[in-house]
Amino acid sequence: VQLQASGGGLVQAGASLRLACAASGHTFFSRYTVAWFRQAPGKGREFVAYISWNGGIRYNTESVKGRFTISRDNARTTVYLQMSSLEPEDTAVYYCAARQGSSTTAQGLYSSWGQGTLVTVSS
Repeated sequence: VQLQASGGGLVQAGASLRLACAASGHTFFSRYTVAWFRQAPGKGREFVAYISWNGGIRYNTESVKGRFTISRDNARTTVYLQMSSLEPEDTAVYYCAARQGSSTTAQGLYSSWGQGTLVTVSS
């Protein structure tokens, strides 16, 4: 499956953004777990959230603190990450990734990756 991430941009602290991860090239998108990861400048890539094929959801609660919501539209083969109350610490390149099988926060187990979309939050 091919993934295309979009929706990033430059916003002020407190604003909201919605990222989208559009999938193509596979007709069984509903069987995939899709996750968002992010990589801040000078830091490693970290898990943000996933939504499993059966709707199970997990967040990196320490990082997102109830401000982010992940959802999926299987008819549009798209997963969304709604981000609110953005903070400068949320500045990062956001990547979506997909895998078949069980849900996991381990980025090494995701086989398909999008190109990333940059989110910059100014103070």
